[in-house]
Amino acid sequence: MVSEREMIILVHGLYLRGWCMRPLAKRLRRAGYDTLLFSYPSVRRAPLDNARALAEVVQTLTTVVVHFVAHSLGGIVVRHLFERFPSLPPGRVVTLGTPHRGSHTAHTLRTRGLGCLLGRSIEQGLLDESPPWPAGWELGSLAGTLNIGLGRLVGDMRGPADGTVAVAETRLAGMADHICLPVSHTGMLLAPTVAAQVCAFLATGHFQRPLDSEWGWQCD
Repeated sequence: MVSEREMIILVHGLYLRGWCMRPLAKRLRRAGYDTLLFSYPSVRRAPLDNARALAEVVQTLTTVVVHFVAHSLGGIVVRHLFERFPSLPPGRVVTLGTPHRGSHTAHTLRTRGLGCLLGRSIEQGLLDESPPWPAGWELGSLAGTLNIGLGRLVGDMRGPADGTVAVAETRLAGMADHICLPVSHTGMLLAPTVAAQVCAFLATGHFQRPLDSEWGWQCD
């Protein structure tokens, strides 16, 4: 069990709300963490604006250690948070299926004249204009390889993908660790193996490399 003074803020992705993170939050609470679900308007406001709102939430906490677990676009919001508000409590960050290098799916939608579906999420967000990851903070990036999702409908995904985000898009300069699991973009929020890897990184700064090949974590 971890210290009761450790809090995890869960940040959802595009089109979702905080309640979508409840299954993952429940597993993290079982591991001994306190959790907080952060909801934000993913289409109506830009990632930077949502990062400012997230910073206001963090400022209300008295918890000594604050971790962040962010899904998809939520990881971009967290990158803006750490770039604009460097005086954050100590803690680690795990992103789940976040297109750190820009989203091919988002680019394709915009090229086809469907950028309105993405709203302001593309402003320094899904089109690879996010701030760099600052030194001194540990970030672990988890990618999925079960290629079932929106990305297959709007265009060919290059290489392994979770159906919406390609594995190659989840890599970020300065990250501490990277791992792949056989889950889809949305399914990763429900998978026990994802929760286990989140706990491993938050506790040690590294993902746990399983010996069982059926986990399918190797993606290089």
